[in-house]
Amino acid sequence: MLAINKILNRGDTLIEVLFAISIFSLVVVGSISIMNQGVNASQRSLEITLVRNEIDAQAEALRFMNASYVSAYKPEYTIERYPVDTPAGQWVKMSSSIGINSDVSSFGAASKCEIPSSPYTPFIINPYLAKFVTAADAIFRPATTFSKIEYNDDLSIISTNWVWVEATKSNNVEDKNSDYIDFHIRACWNAAGQKNPATIGTIVRLYEPKPKS
Repeated sequence: MLAINKILNRGDTLIEVLFAISIFSLVVVGSISIMNQGVNASQRSLEITLVRNEIDAQAEALRFMNASYVSAYKPEYTIERYPVDTPAGQWVKMSSSIGINSDVSSFGAASKCEIPSSPYTPFIINPYLAKFVTAADAIFRPATTFSKIEYNDDLSIISTNWVWVEATKSNNVEDKNSDYIDFHIRACWNAAGQKNPATIGTIVRLYEPKPKS
């Protein structure tokens, strides 16, 4: 009877303890990995939403400037007749800087984010002021978290963090009264949990009356 009690009351062996610890460690590591994936996915989703808002703001500002120009347009006006401090004047300033059938840079999931340089001419629109900002004044910088524009208290731009616009103007030979411009709005940033940078882009086509030469 004493021998039976000793068998029933014996403790776990070292092998059994190590096996239990191994199983527990696998469960903990697997749970942490799943949690990290969920956190990264949530952060990427938030970043994509915020970057899309930046891109949408650029598109809406371009549409507003275009509508202002079309509204103010008169056939007898030369480009100098549009006040430069108005949205219509900013559209004329921007449109005048865009080359006909000019190339735009390639865009995709590259190994790193880069703002295109010459011969491409990236720029940005200040959506609060409806102002065309050239590459020389935009202060393009890498995105610390996601692509965005940083502003001063007076709503002027501090820096543009890996979000930009490229454009090409087409000579609309089928229509003698209007041309169109294709705006390529792009963003690139290092997303959480991804090896390659995240990229988002869209193209906005806007028409304008052909100005008097």
